[in-house]
Amino acid sequence: MTLFEQLGGEAAVDLAVDKFYQRVLNDDRIKHFFANVDMEKQREHQKAFLTYAFGGTEQYNGRYMRAAHKELVEKHGLNSEHFDAVAEDLLETLKEMGVSEELRDQVAKIAASPHHKKEVLNQ
Repeated sequence: MTLFEQLGGEAAVDLAVDKFYQRVLNDDRIKHFFANVDMEKQREHQKAFLTYAFGGTEQYNGRYMRAAHKELVEKHGLNSEHFDAVAEDLLETLKEMGVSEELRDQVAKIAASPHHKKEVLNQ
């Protein structure tokens, strides 16, 4: 069974992303990155990405990390501390939703993957 299925599938990921962005938009460490973002579109991108990252689909049609965040790194100073804040917000959201520690640990490993951070920050 995939992590996606264990978390509750599409409905759970949709709810988690919605709650996650409520938390992010109130997080002083990172909310400024979303000031001029179409949040409806952002939520859809994030749902698609997490579905892929959690094993819910083999296909991801969105931009990958480097392309999606390039301007934020170059013009707005996005750095590893910001990634850590995003990961923390995601894990807190899942905890609030009652997701088990075991599943949160699996999510944390994906979120903390050096590949994701490195791909964005080492342009």
